[in-house]
This record gives sequence, C-alpha cells and structure tokens, in this order.
Amino acid sequence: MGSVNKVFLIGNLGRDAEQRHTANGTAVSNFSLATTDMWTDKSGQRQERTEWHRVVVWDRQAESLQPYLTKGKQICVEGRLQTREWNDRDGNKRYTTEIRADRITLLGGRGGPGGGAGRHDAATGEAEAAPPELTEDDIPF
Repeated sequence: MGSVNKVFLIGNLGRDAEQRHTANGTAVSNFSLATTDMWTDKSGQRQERTEWHRVVVWDRQAESLQPYLTKGKQICVEGRLQTREWNDRDGNKRYTTEIRADRITLLGGRGGPGGGAGRHDAATGEAEAAPPELTEDDIPF
C-alpha cells in the first residue's frame, strides 16, 4: 500500500490572510487557523485546548479567496502537510511545516464579506456549488 498525506480541518482564522506574489507573479496567501478541542476532565471541569495551524494557499485560489479569508471566518481546509526549509540571516537551516490547501470551503461564521458558503478547488481555481451549512449534529466526532 502507498502512503497518504491528507489533512482535514474545520476552524476559524486567527487573523486576515496575508497575500503576496512570487517573483513570477504567482499569488500566495498565508493564514493561521485555530481548531479547539473541548473535553471534561476527571474532576468534571470543562477543559479546552486550541491548536494553531499554518495554512498556505496558492495561485487562483489565493486570489479568489483573499477577500473572504478574514479574522474569525469559519472554514474547512482540505490539503496536505508540507515542510519547507530555508537558511536564516545567520546561515542556520530553519524548517516549518504547514498545510498546503487543496480545497477551502467557506462555512460562514464570523468575519468576511458575503458570509455565504462555497468551495474553491486549488487545481482549477473554480468555485463549486455551496454545500449545506454544517451543524454540530453533522460532524461525526
């Protein structure tokens, strides 16, 4: 069997996405996505832990989603883990692992113009019909 590198996250943007362009003009947007786990501990106290995920979106998808990737916006990210390496100012090798988004679905929630749902495919840059809004009952975990 081959290997699988697949990430599926539903969370909220911690700040507006930052967009820039590469030397050849390709758009790239970066943002942080927060996911929060909640549970009840052994003493009956409700606990919460937030994880922050660095996400990168490329090309036409980065351009078309930029106005909607705003602080607080709830989205679903489908993609894969990717590790990059570079040398810092002192010549030391540095690494970062991020999620390279293949698809982003706008789920509504806080932030952003429009507030509607829709899916954008990274491979084609095209929008698909909006899926129905998710509720807590729809999420299997």
